[in-house]
Amino acid sequence: MESGSSSGGFGKGEERPKGRQKPGPWLPRIEPFVPRTDHNPKELKSWARRTGFNPNVSGETTVSSIDERDPDERTEAPVGAAAAAGGGRGDLEKGLGRRGEALTKRAEIEPILGRRRTRIANGGIEIDPVPRTNGDPENLGFKDDEGRVQKEKKRIRIEPVMRLKDEMRGIEEEPPVRAKNDGLNGNGRGNGGPAVAPVSIDENWKKDEKKGEREVEIDMFPESPEPEQPSTYRDGGLKCGITENPGLAALIFYGVQHYLSLVGSLVFIPLIMVPAMGGTDGETANVISTMLLISGVTTIMHSFFGTRLPLVQGSSFVYLAPALVIINSEEFRNLSQNKFKHVMRELQGAIIVGSVFQTILGYSGLMSLLLRSINPVVVAPTVATIGLAFFSYGFPQAGTCVEISIPLILLILIFTLYLRRISFFGNRVFLIYAVPLSVVIVWAYAFFLTAGGAYNYKSCSSNIPSSNILLDACRRHADTMKHCRTDVSNAWKTAAWVRVPYPFQWGSPIFSFKTSFIMVIVALVASVDSVGSYHATSMLVNLRPPTPGIVGRGIGMEGVSGILAGLWGTGTGSTTLTENIHTIDVTRMASRKALQLGAALLILFSFVGKIGALLASIPPALAASVLCFTWALIVALGLSTMQYTQTASSRNIIIVGFTLFISLSIPAYFQQYEPNSRLILPSYLVPYAAGSNGPVHTGSKGLNFALNALLSLNMVVALLVAFVLDNTVPGSRQERGVYIWSDSSRPDMDPSFLGPYLLPEKIGRFFGWAKCVGS
Repeated sequence: MESGSSSGGFGKGEERPKGRQKPGPWLPRIEPFVPRTDHNPKELKSWARRTGFNPNVSGETTVSSIDERDPDERTEAPVGAAAAAGGGRGDLEKGLGRRGEALTKRAEIEPILGRRRTRIANGGIEIDPVPRTNGDPENLGFKDDEGRVQKEKKRIRIEPVMRLKDEMRGIEEEPPVRAKNDGLNGNGRGNGGPAVAPVSIDENWKKDEKKGEREVEIDMFPESPEPEQPSTYRDGGLKCGITENPGLAALIFYGVQHYLSLVGSLVFIPLIMVPAMGGTDGETANVISTMLLISGVTTIMHSFFGTRLPLVQGSSFVYLAPALVIINSEEFRNLSQNKFKHVMRELQGAIIVGSVFQTILGYSGLMSLLLRSINPVVVAPTVATIGLAFFSYGFPQAGTCVEISIPLILLILIFTLYLRRISFFGNRVFLIYAVPLSVVIVWAYAFFLTAGGAYNYKSCSSNIPSSNILLDACRRHADTMKHCRTDVSNAWKTAAWVRVPYPFQWGSPIFSFKTSFIMVIVALVASVDSVGSYHATSMLVNLRPPTPGIVGRGIGMEGVSGILAGLWGTGTGSTTLTENIHTIDVTRMASRKALQLGAALLILFSFVGKIGALLASIPPALAASVLCFTWALIVALGLSTMQYTQTASSRNIIIVGFTLFISLSIPAYFQQYEPNSRLILPSYLVPYAAGSNGPVHTGSKGLNFALNALLSLNMVVALLVAFVLDNTVPGSRQERGVYIWSDSSRPDMDPSFLGPYLLPEKIGRFFGWAKCVGS
């Protein structure tokens, strides 16, 4: 007999615990559940947490390495993969599985291998978990004086026992064999569970043949110590990890690729806002150049001082709806002279106030407290309604020129859905560049239509289409010419080649209570949107979710970015672009250096006035068509946050469904009040005139405007309703999808996995005053 078997698996000088029956030759040491050389246990935890793997639901068993030494010398069981799965179906907080299977009271920390019944079938061993106590799933054989989970880490005494029950009476006895664990993938089941090999059997096995139940004891030994530093932060599917530097050429390629895929979000907001503000084509070009500058600067700032995740900062659609409400307030409707600059200065003051609030929210540590109540059930409908809010603008504007809008929408769908798997040199070109490719193709098609005379009408001027409303014969062609022709904009002719955007370029900001109050609430909505983006992005780049302090640091930096946007005058605040999540998933590029280089190129492009002019000359119908896809993508990304919850739960279904409906219905009630103005508003702007004409009437006109405006915004109503329902309706942590970072006292919190989030040493000292930096 081999020495390993004779030693019984105990070290030298150790004695086998008393009171145990030795059925035969002592079994050898079982190899660890996870091989010590080719796999990192902490990566397994991260995988389980992301995928929601639950061994008790899938039928697999979790083998925990436990020392069978004297009970007084046992150490704490290490953290296991399945128990760490935050997305599993069992209630890990209460220790109960979904179907009644028992889990430990500290399942997130110590997965326990308790007594299990096994059946021999087809030469293998199938293990079924059963409670060790009489029908008490809360107590798996723990003694009352030993099994209590205290705040301080206590040693748990466990006796791992496996019973082998013969349910196949005709099976012949096999010769003694050695138990062996072949590692993570040795079971052949595909779930990565431990392989269970035949267990050694000796002559004493036959003595219990008539009893129908045979017992064998297997010694489980502790896993090897986990390494202090993770072997890698990079997911195998990423082309470039978050801390990698693939070289200058690759960085330029990845950086340009990332920003091209976000072109719809970066440049199309001014095409909606500036004309509504009464701005000219040249002012539209200048606002686009300013947005490119602020987006580049704030993205670099966030990569150094924020969460340090590969996220692009820019003018978000979160701020578009409230900006349109302010633009269409009654006091601005009848302005004729300098309307654009006056409205822009009003927006600048409101954005600065809201961003100051967001900065305080993040750096003071208040965001860490708020995170306890912000869960996926709150984030999902709030983000979804940001896209749903523009349904009245999307296709009604795109439909003004169906000959270019419908082909563009179809082309984007074909690229993103039907051709998404086609790859050139390892890049899914049609999926990554769906928007810019579609825009270029359809824009060229519209140019040929214009040059070919498709929009030339007799006695109608093509230089100033709006002047055609004076002629009865041309009035019905005015909208078609304005929205379809590619030569309508004179931005290219008037724009300078070099123009540097500067602060207060539109004048000094105007601060008023009613607009500032609106932007403070909108800044809170933007923070909730960013919380979901941080969490989803950390999963994509294979990082553990950021702690509350890191989230607060990111929100504080977004507030600083918003202040810069207010000073330069972009018309909207600056925050994390929700579409960035889809871009990272598609491009598989997560390098911070690539984003920084791309942001630097964006800053360089902002100084070339002709680039902003070229983008400003995009036909409005074409821009609206792209936004139909972009807004739909935001809705989908928002609802995808529900993957972190139990989506089949009736509680979650009712909360999300009711929130989505009421967030559309209540604003519709406020928007039905017709504007009291001599100026006839375009139909797509009527919903944003509710601030001046809503049903709320108090003693203060400013308060009336603010309340009517806020209750006419879908995202604000969604946030309020979802926040109240999710935090008042009872539900388990796992059912609600409570984010991992909401619990800062998790005992398995390892600072070594926070490396990519940590600020450089000198920068960290400078921010030492902030509550959020150290965590």
